[in-house]
Amino acid sequence: MKPYIHLSAALLSASLMTAGTATAEIPQTDALNRFINQMVKQHHFNGAELNRLFQSVNIQQPILNAMGKPAEGKPWYQYREIFMTDSRIDGGVQFWRENEAALKAVEQQYGVPAEIIIAIIGVETKYGAFTGKYRVIDALSTLGFAYPSRSEFFLKELENFLLLSREEHLDPLQPLGSYAGAMGLAQFMPSSYRAYAKDFDQDKKRDIWHNNSDAIASVANYFVANHWQRGGAITYQVSAKGDTYKKALSKGVKPDVSIGQLRKLGVDIPKQLRNNEQAKLLSYPMPDYEQLWLGLHNFYVITRYNHSPLYAMAAYQLSQAIREKKTHN
Repeated sequence: MKPYIHLSAALLSASLMTAGTATAEIPQTDALNRFINQMVKQHHFNGAELNRLFQSVNIQQPILNAMGKPAEGKPWYQYREIFMTDSRIDGGVQFWRENEAALKAVEQQYGVPAEIIIAIIGVETKYGAFTGKYRVIDALSTLGFAYPSRSEFFLKELENFLLLSREEHLDPLQPLGSYAGAMGLAQFMPSSYRAYAKDFDQDKKRDIWHNNSDAIASVANYFVANHWQRGGAITYQVSAKGDTYKKALSKGVKPDVSIGQLRKLGVDIPKQLRNNEQAKLLSYPMPDYEQLWLGLHNFYVITRYNHSPLYAMAAYQLSQAIREKKTHN
């Protein structure tokens, strides 16, 4: 899972890096020393080895720059265009065909539709084509030691990455990932990797970089851990009479209003939805109008992967386009 990042441009103190340089070594700061001491005390790492390791780690200015420009800052109609492309839809159909046995087995075991798993991998890495160009340890160290507003989160992920490297017998200087330290086809942060990654083919390795069946099962397991409802609907596009429905529009993505209440506010809702069911009314701006969608429980589960309602809708719509194309080809 990616961290939810919706931030202003990053700043870095002059003591860590001079303007114009792309990388810099981590200085021997109190923060680094505290981190190393914690790893020694809590997890029995060797302090001298960690000091040597961090001498090979770099603060990366491009990572700090990227933190200020999340795609989720775009309006919906522009964000949607990034993912709803012929190449991504065709790639999803191809990924489905190449991994049909694993997808079928995982869908049966976990109850997460194949097209949803495929779409997540498609949105995250274009089916493994773009899993990231930064060393994970550089990304997490940059954001942990040089990005004060989120340092606590990223130092925790750095801690988990070092534990993961020890558990999975990885050289911590080798794995590559996103600018935020997300890894593999599924773009799991280290804490999610440790908690949810699966060894689906039982080869004694949880490899979400190169083993498609492990990545597929890991995405499904992540959703199940966040209470995916087998067979449950995800979202419906709806319409509304008048402006009263706007009372139900609010921040966040968690279902917070009953279907019955939305009906009273003039929202035209599919008959099969019960009045006592909870939903989230979501507005997606188009160039000259807005789309209204109902986010149900499983839509909320998708947002546990990335908290943006834009992300969840893009994944849903891509999943439907992939399934449609596969069915009719």
